[in-house]
Amino acid sequence: MFSTNLPQNHQPVTFQPGQCVISHSPANMNEGASSGGEKQELKFKRVILQDQNKPENMIQRQQVIRLTYLITAMDLTCLFMQIGIIPYLAKSLGLDSVGFGYLQTTFGVLQLLGGPIFGRFADQCGTRAALTLSYLSGSAFFLLLSVSTSIPLLFLSRIPSVFMHGLPGAQMVITDLTTPAERADALGKLGLCFGVGVIIGSSLGGTLSTKFGMYFPSYLAVVASLISAMIVMTCIPAHTKPKSEGQSTQQRTSQSSVFSLKEILRLLKLPGVKEVFLIKVLSGLPTGLFLIMFSIISMNFFGLEAAQTGYLMSYFGVLQMVVQGLVIGRLTSRFTERTLIMLSVLAFSGVGLAMALMTNVFHYCIIALPMVFALCTMGIITDSILTKSVPPSDTGAMLGICACVPPLTRTVGPTLGGILYKVFGVSAFGYFQLVVNIALFLYIFKNKVPQNEEKAQ
Repeated sequence: MFSTNLPQNHQPVTFQPGQCVISHSPANMNEGASSGGEKQELKFKRVILQDQNKPENMIQRQQVIRLTYLITAMDLTCLFMQIGIIPYLAKSLGLDSVGFGYLQTTFGVLQLLGGPIFGRFADQCGTRAALTLSYLSGSAFFLLLSVSTSIPLLFLSRIPSVFMHGLPGAQMVITDLTTPAERADALGKLGLCFGVGVIIGSSLGGTLSTKFGMYFPSYLAVVASLISAMIVMTCIPAHTKPKSEGQSTQQRTSQSSVFSLKEILRLLKLPGVKEVFLIKVLSGLPTGLFLIMFSIISMNFFGLEAAQTGYLMSYFGVLQMVVQGLVIGRLTSRFTERTLIMLSVLAFSGVGLAMALMTNVFHYCIIALPMVFALCTMGIITDSILTKSVPPSDTGAMLGICACVPPLTRTVGPTLGGILYKVFGVSAFGYFQLVVNIALFLYIFKNKVPQNEEKAQ
């Protein structure tokens, strides 16, 4: 339906007043870049701007982006359907709370290992191949889950999750098909897909398992994942990067493997990348630990029933949809990336103080709004900064590295969060959040991170 490569326009680009003018002449290129690396980066940016400003390509890009949103919402719905039934399935098979923790840790470790590899695979083989791999892996995951009649089979069903990265894959498509100015807003709208997945998936999984049996949601997820794979193979371009960028990627493919740790570490050593990535990891870690322990906290601290906890999670999902879909796009057009990062860190600090003083579920409902705002803003802005800090041919690998953050939290979360809750109580999560983010705010203020002060849009 769509061409497999976005065409390249060889005509010069004319910018509006206040913007940089780039032409094809060697003199202008040498004048605008002080080194070979900078000239290459300018060349990539020129190709992207030329390619994406053509009317026919703008229509095609919008069609692909909308389709990406659709299949992402479907994928996340399937994921949250199984998240809702896994605890009950594990219990029915005789798995205790410790064993269930091992099951969750296994899932987190596999996702952690697969994220960077998936990103490198997308850069070298194209986003169509990467998304197809993700949805076929999802089909295998749900198929194995549907026949998990014993604990070993339940653990075996986790293995395909190493390549289940539908959301990062969607981020890769959107990153390739948007300009740096559009990127933060377009990535933010994926939050609508996430909210749809949380709300519909959670409720649908419980309803279907009650009416048709524990394994029925898995059967439905297998079919949905196969449909998504077919849509990707027929409607998503094989390579969403411009031609010159695709040629650069092919040259690098012959020199390094998808599994090259050296190439992954090379990206983290680029100027400004390591600092922003550490801020991304550390700022949300305390909240991540709290959310991992939330099922226990809601039962023991808030005294909620299972249905009430589900309503609270739906409320959280609605907030995320509103913030990512409607709020962040407006903020990125008015404030610089550095301002939004500092605002997110300050919001995290306020959330930490409020969590330390929280005594009931009503307090949590109020705290949830700035918590969701800080989580969403920090995640989207840091993703946008990091993809702009690496060559366009490596944006997939960078997003793959970013995709490691949630699995990392899920891996260390049950142990570290359990210790904090058991020894110090719920307030420990708040004080931890407060201390970490005050330290990050002082670090950002002193070191001017990110280095380039610019608006997200």
